[in-house]
Amino acid sequence: MTTARGHRTQAERREQTRTALLDATIDCLVELGYPRTSMQEICARAGVSKGAFQHHFAAKAELMAAAVEHLTNRLKEQREPEIGRLPEGPERIAAAVDLLWDSYSGTLATAAMELWIAARTDPELRAAMRPVDRALGRSTLEQIATLSGDLPREKVETLYWLTVNITRGLALDAELGGDPHRRKQLLDEWKRIAVAHLAG
Repeated sequence: MTTARGHRTQAERREQTRTALLDATIDCLVELGYPRTSMQEICARAGVSKGAFQHHFAAKAELMAAAVEHLTNRLKEQREPEIGRLPEGPERIAAAVDLLWDSYSGTLATAAMELWIAARTDPELRAAMRPVDRALGRSTLEQIATLSGDLPREKVETLYWLTVNITRGLALDAELGGDPHRRKQLLDEWKRIAVAHLAG
């Protein structure tokens, strides 16, 4: 809690430093890519010393995983008002697919893709990323399942994981400069299939 004199507490200063490091990490991943994202560059952008980094994170891999979790949670918070306005009936399913696409594309897709690719040959990064990726997937699934009402859980789970993997693939296509018109066609076709499957 901030004191009456307006000074920040130690906990607030720690959280501000941690957030600055996480935001700087995402910026570096998007702008420079994982191979060129150094701790020196992250600390410079965050405006903190290397010692401050080491006070918050034991290793670079831990910081990377925390940055993706930080960005995902921030995006989920931004999406909450939209989730509350989702339409009823079959249109809700198509709208939920659009929300997942918005979440898995853009900055999140770019940063996460850099780390997924690097994790293939970096055991430490893979070990740090795997539990974060799984936990975020499960929490998003629970949110989607809550919105699905009386729809069968098994169907909702299957369509959720299919949607996640389809949108990740489409996000990669976007990163590689694929045809945006084709991506829209594919996403629209998937929404049609998803609605038909759940309606059936």
